[in-house]
Amino acid sequence: MSIKRALISVSDKSGVVEFARALADAGVEIISTGGTKTLLEQSEVPVIGISEVTGFPEIMDGRVKTLHPAVHSGLLAVRDNAEHQAQMQELGLSYIDLVVVNLYPFQETIEKPDVTYEDAIENIDIGGPTMLRSAAKNHAFVTVVVDAADYGQVISELQAEGDTTLETRKRLAAKVFRHTASYDALISGYLTEQVGETFPERLTVTYEKSQSLRYGENPHQQAAFYRAPLAERGSLPTAEQLHGKELSYNNIQDANAAIAIVSEFEGPAVAAVKHMNPCGVGIGASIYEAYRKAYESDPTSIFGGIVAANRPIDADTAQMLNEIFLEIVIAPDFTTEALDILKQKKNLRLLRTGVQPTPEARRAAWQYTSIAGGLLVQETDVHTLQADKLQTVTSREATESELEQLQFGWNVVKHVKSNAIVLVKDGMTVGIGAGQMNRVGAAKIAIEQAGEKARGAILASDAFFPMGDTLELAAKAGITAVIQPGGSIRDEESIQVANDYGIAMVMTGVRHFKH
Repeated sequence: MSIKRALISVSDKSGVVEFARALADAGVEIISTGGTKTLLEQSEVPVIGISEVTGFPEIMDGRVKTLHPAVHSGLLAVRDNAEHQAQMQELGLSYIDLVVVNLYPFQETIEKPDVTYEDAIENIDIGGPTMLRSAAKNHAFVTVVVDAADYGQVISELQAEGDTTLETRKRLAAKVFRHTASYDALISGYLTEQVGETFPERLTVTYEKSQSLRYGENPHQQAAFYRAPLAERGSLPTAEQLHGKELSYNNIQDANAAIAIVSEFEGPAVAAVKHMNPCGVGIGASIYEAYRKAYESDPTSIFGGIVAANRPIDADTAQMLNEIFLEIVIAPDFTTEALDILKQKKNLRLLRTGVQPTPEARRAAWQYTSIAGGLLVQETDVHTLQADKLQTVTSREATESELEQLQFGWNVVKHVKSNAIVLVKDGMTVGIGAGQMNRVGAAKIAIEQAGEKARGAILASDAFFPMGDTLELAAKAGITAVIQPGGSIRDEESIQVANDYGIAMVMTGVRHFKH
């Protein structure tokens, strides 16, 4: 066996001229179509048109050109099958030993903000995937290439042995079926969204590998990082790493959580995260003030944490950031002076999102959680609190200042593992109780952490109070206002406790469980 005949038809033409020229130099006959054929001819690479093989013109604006028995018999014929050989000879057909195809740019098309449905449909490739699948199925005899990164190995093996190894053909075939599956997943996802299907009977999603990771949550676990093909700008997968070591599995989890928190705020905000829970969140007139408050929220826990900001980092903020050990700093951008300061620490990872995350920029997406043998799917929680939807349920109404802090606290508690209690004061968190088995336990932790700062603070709870004990605890600590979803059959008990202590309490009607 040897590679004597190749069919090349690519949308992404990177490196294809050099590859085709190397094939031609090795004596391989090249068949091509449309724009690829024109490019090869212009580059003086010997090429014959697909119509010379099929005896049929390219028609319907190129929609029909390779869907022909003269092509697919050459791809699918089993070379050591006597009957197949006889049929090929009888019909005057020739084998195709190498297929080089990549597909119409469907993803790039639907990424355009002004894409029309008609344009998207026009960029669904039919002939390309069909040739790829035919060649990949018959990989015992046919080499198939869908990625320019594989051109070098194919040429190297061709020049050495006149053909590729079976091991290489198997690997390339597997890659082809991953590629066509991903392509179909994008198309099915787009069409499903267009017709308004929320939870279709079959769910197919696709992700692209961003990087291998040294290990997962623990050193004995293997891991890798994948990104969605249509990842939202400003999200972690689209961020640019400017400095520092490679991200770890835990880094990525924490960084994602930190970005989500600061995305809640219109004004300057900073979040410090440890183990996917905020250990400090601050807002202020500047990013420097916001970071100072986030740091002062919990100077102990922030050590070794991840910090995210929703404004560019300036030199003064960078100087303060450099005073402690941090794993990652994330921001829309960094001034030149800030980068010079932060890069003094060689292992500090600096990530530039390039976009200032804002509540308006967020859009509901699907969140996937794997379980043994299955998958849970839900919308991401992008609910934004509307001040005019708050219901005051106590005799005393919250002051304007308290309302501002209540909204701040509500934006933070949404990102704390349930059961969650957050105490805030003067635009900073002062106590966070996360992931407790009961709500009063979370409140005790938050109040203990706050200490004297609890007096005059407000309390945010991610879900309703099942009884009045948490309010009793809050009142004794000096809490002046509370925000919670409401909805308990014992709401009146909590309301009564709040009234007894002069606490203002508002209900949102929305809870934010986070498991």
